[in-house]
Amino acid sequence: MNDVMPFQSPENAGESARTANLQTLALRPLALAETGLSRHFLTELMIKHLYDAGLLSSKQLMQRLALAGPVLEELIEFLRKEVMIEVHGQGFDKRELSYGLTQRGRETAIDAYARSGYLGPAPVPIQRYREVVAAQTVHHANVTAASLNSLFADVVLRDSLKQQLGPAMNSGRAIFIYGPAGTGKTYITQKLTGLFADTCLIPYAISVNEQVISLFDPLLHQPVESAEQSPSLMLDQGHDPRFVHCRRPEVITGGELGMEMLEVHFNPVTKEYQAPLQLKANNGIFIIDDMGRQRATPMEIFNRWIVPMEEKQDYLTLGAGRHFQTPFDQILVFSSNINPLDLADEAFLRRIGYKIYFGFLEPDEYGRIWQQVCAEKGINFEPQLLEFVLTQLHAKHKVGLRPCHPRDLLGMAQDRVRYLGGDAAALNIESLTWAWDSYFVRLDAEVEMSSTTLNRRNDHV
Repeated sequence: MNDVMPFQSPENAGESARTANLQTLALRPLALAETGLSRHFLTELMIKHLYDAGLLSSKQLMQRLALAGPVLEELIEFLRKEVMIEVHGQGFDKRELSYGLTQRGRETAIDAYARSGYLGPAPVPIQRYREVVAAQTVHHANVTAASLNSLFADVVLRDSLKQQLGPAMNSGRAIFIYGPAGTGKTYITQKLTGLFADTCLIPYAISVNEQVISLFDPLLHQPVESAEQSPSLMLDQGHDPRFVHCRRPEVITGGELGMEMLEVHFNPVTKEYQAPLQLKANNGIFIIDDMGRQRATPMEIFNRWIVPMEEKQDYLTLGAGRHFQTPFDQILVFSSNINPLDLADEAFLRRIGYKIYFGFLEPDEYGRIWQQVCAEKGINFEPQLLEFVLTQLHAKHKVGLRPCHPRDLLGMAQDRVRYLGGDAAALNIESLTWAWDSYFVRLDAEVEMSSTTLNRRNDHV
């Protein structure tokens, strides 16, 4: 009799390998001691869930706490001995027992809520979090010329920039992208996360001396599994479900950035701690856009990053001045249309490995973008109109060629044609000239609205 190996499709084989890797990275704890958390902490978290829901079955408790059955059984047995929970017969699904709080349990839950308002899956101890972040570091991802060219296959980006961006992403050092407004800095930097096809594990929360800090953010983290698949993670096999299997994070902030967003935030109403942005960006990319226009000053922000950039560690503070150390494993990207020398001193700029300048386009690059936008908007491409824009508008008015101009000018010209009832696929010199005049600030208007003129004519304000 021949031994026949079961057939696995490439997709199933890949899924099996990925599951095995996740199990190795974060093995599911099957005993209370393996969670890294005390029995006192977990029982308080469990009774808060029961206080919140009223009655919960074992399966529901496993899902809420992200703990395996054997761990849950230990907690239930202890709480029953302490007369904090009681069995309420069959649960809502009529197939298993459900549990509720006794009067003593309710009083304990109220006391627990007074100390911490966190109500979610069991957190991951900070030391275990450090180990997982190190094992899945973003700096082990290998960016090649082939992967970069593939990512930007449909983007007009000169080779000299690609040859800088690729090595910069492999370097593990911070990147400063600068140049005039409208030269594609934000668009290109936001596409860089597409270079990472792999995934990582992100905990719902971490525990620092059993103070819980919420970390998983559905606005920033994209789970690979859907919420409907989560019950399958509650089996006594697979990776530790206190972690969410996600795409590598992409955290982007701009002018709204304040120094408080880079520190652990405590909500005195809910009594919960929330992780800062850089902690949420671990194992991914953190982009600070429009550098120099934040609520915090550039030097405040830059000084905040000196130690993390050099040591690959960050130091955060909980209440009462308690400090703790976290990994700083991310690709940090600054983007600005302000001269870097006007934002930071040489000592800081030296610590940034790559300074990449995004300048104006060459006419052929501008033309390729023009043709792409025409195809996207269903506009007939006419070389003579492109030539008119380049020579009679840009060159005549001495306006540099920026990647944003084709889309903006063609879109506005098309708006006018539609308004006049014409064919939106057919533009002409008149519509493009109108778009140009509407897009750029007129010189005479700029002079008329100068501060000197306004002071003389303030009776019209």
